[in-house]
Amino acid sequence: MRTPAVPSSFLFLALCTLMLLAPVARLQAGDAEDAEKAASALAYDQEAEGYNIRAEQTTRNLEAKLGKATRMQLYKGNEYCFCVAVPKSSGVQITGAVLDLEGKPAGDILPVLDGWGFVLFYKPKKTGMYMIAIHETDKGKRKEVPVSMVTGYK
Repeated sequence: MRTPAVPSSFLFLALCTLMLLAPVARLQAGDAEDAEKAASALAYDQEAEGYNIRAEQTTRNLEAKLGKATRMQLYKGNEYCFCVAVPKSSGVQITGAVLDLEGKPAGDILPVLDGWGFVLFYKPKKTGMYMIAIHETDKGKRKEVPVSMVTGYK
């Protein structure tokens, strides 16, 4: 009996999907959900301040020694907020910055008192690709945790 052939486009799509989901698959489901809820709560507060909150939310692993950087297209004239959080119960404390077009840290940060999250505000002077860098501080526990980010603009 002959096995039906699987189209190569299907295999390619399946492989790409697995590669995209791999970083999230290593996360504990409950921890990732806690980070997402915490970042969403920070975003909700900014929505009340007039920011348009984007529907998509990014959740990835945050490694203790390496941190995480996310590349984003930002437009001159908009003011952005980046709401970032790890699970509140993790004991990890985080900070971050926008890296401008020259790679210099920029932005105004509003940290959460317990250190599990922050809101980063930035108004670019030029349209371009910017990096949002997130890393753990020495004040809290140092371990791999999920980190979630919600963005908004006005």
